[in-house]
Amino acid sequence: MMKKWLTFLSVSITFLFSSFFVNTSNIDAAANKTRLIAEAKKLLGTPYRYGGTTPKGFDCSGFVYYTHKKVGVILPRSSKAMYQKGTYVHRSKLQPGDLVFFNTSKGGKGVSHVAIYIGNNQVIHAVSRGVKIDNLNSPYWKPKYMGAKRL
Repeated sequence: MMKKWLTFLSVSITFLFSSFFVNTSNIDAAANKTRLIAEAKKLLGTPYRYGGTTPKGFDCSGFVYYTHKKVGVILPRSSKAMYQKGTYVHRSKLQPGDLVFFNTSKGGKGVSHVAIYIGNNQVIHAVSRGVKIDNLNSPYWKPKYMGAKRL
């Protein structure tokens, strides 16, 4: 009888602790996404600079790399390598903080641009006009959409 009680107690404690930590990590992840978007928005208007990874100027992947690093997430440096990370997310299931990928190369194949989804069909990214917010359904971005990933 005592052995059954100890087993029950052990399983119950394990369940309680694992539930607590899972919920905590979900809360932490949501807070990180909020911080990520806040960091990204601070950089609105920053000029575009090919190969740029600082607030003096960004290219698309440099911007995503920099903002993630500010919240403690280290990503690869290129949009193609970033596309290899995370879990695929269907466009209808996008959540703020997801990475959104595009093919902007003329006649090219594969990923060539990355942005951060901020909600309401909007992304924040570095483009030739600097860091700005665009709508995913715009005539320019909609046909170039390739997919999204959640880290």
